[in-house]
Amino acid sequence: MAAVPETPADRPLPPFLRACRGLPGGPDDRVPVWFMRQAGRSLPEYRAVRGEGSFFDAVHDPELAAEITLQPVRRYDVDAAILYSDIVVPVEAIGFGVDLVKGVGPVVEQPFRRAADLERLRPLDPEGDTPYVIETVKILVDELSVPLIGFAGAPFTVASYLVEGRPSRTYTATKALMHGEPDLWHRLMERLTDLAVASLRSQVAAGASAFQLFDSWAGALSPPDYERFVLPHSRAVFSAMADLGAPGIHFGVGTGEVLGLMAAAGPDVMGVDWRVPLDVARRRLPDVTALQGNLDPALCFAPWEVTAEATRDVLARNAGHPGHVFNLGHGVLPETDPAVLERVVELVHAEGRCDGPSAPTTGDDDEEATR
Repeated sequence: MAAVPETPADRPLPPFLRACRGLPGGPDDRVPVWFMRQAGRSLPEYRAVRGEGSFFDAVHDPELAAEITLQPVRRYDVDAAILYSDIVVPVEAIGFGVDLVKGVGPVVEQPFRRAADLERLRPLDPEGDTPYVIETVKILVDELSVPLIGFAGAPFTVASYLVEGRPSRTYTATKALMHGEPDLWHRLMERLTDLAVASLRSQVAAGASAFQLFDSWAGALSPPDYERFVLPHSRAVFSAMADLGAPGIHFGVGTGEVLGLMAAAGPDVMGVDWRVPLDVARRRLPDVTALQGNLDPALCFAPWEVTAEATRDVLARNAGHPGHVFNLGHGVLPETDPAVLERVVELVHAEGRCDGPSAPTTGDDDEEATR
């Protein structure tokens, strides 16, 4: 597949792509910002066009999916758009039997239980199985004035849905399979790695400028379990994407204890949730890794003075480092007032600067760098 087109030498990189690569300078040194789950649920214009159909109905309609992707860019003036889709779209497309249930999340009709279930995870043919995703990306590349972020679910997080059958707080079936049948576990993860790579490569080939690998629930694992059962497969995803030249972002929730291991998978950018201050995260990670985050989404419900102070704190902890993409520490909550996010973007653009030093960080947190 084709590599990402190079930006002409006489045209500077957009702020988002510059930050992903940790590049200082540029005519506009503002900190770029976008929001996870920025398209939908909290926007009245989203609810107006979304209609009564299922989520998959909307994803399967390229014109509608493109419009939903564009809405928050128009509303918030963010520096990147993220494709309107879901991490279970590839497994749904190959017929594994998964649905997105309102108020619940992904629900699997027949959860993964035995080796025979591997046959239900055939390879993804993006042009045949998810042509609507490719078409949506192409529409967006023509219409967007900012970079488009493609994405996929990381093998562990998708596996947790397939094994548990629905969202879980304990991941008991997942961990039982992981430890009880490690060979089968790794075979499952290899299948899901291939799905993620095929989906991501098709999105980048269609024009996405960057991609995010969502390992949303990796924080449920201990560092030894992550290193043994997850890291090889996440690393395989980033390795398989390296030749395309698109910056890769890695994100999970509650991942403070495994941040260093997640960075070892090879992303250009590590997403940091709100539990780890940005300056602490930077001490735990390689100097070349850019950071994304990390305002607590719940603080968007506090009085504006509180939200503004917390936003400024994130910027202050970044200390002008060029490798910073401002974001929430998780997705936009459904009840969030869009006007608050508009003000957050305005504040970050007005006060956030990425012209500070990019020298190696120092501190007394060195022993945590191996996490």
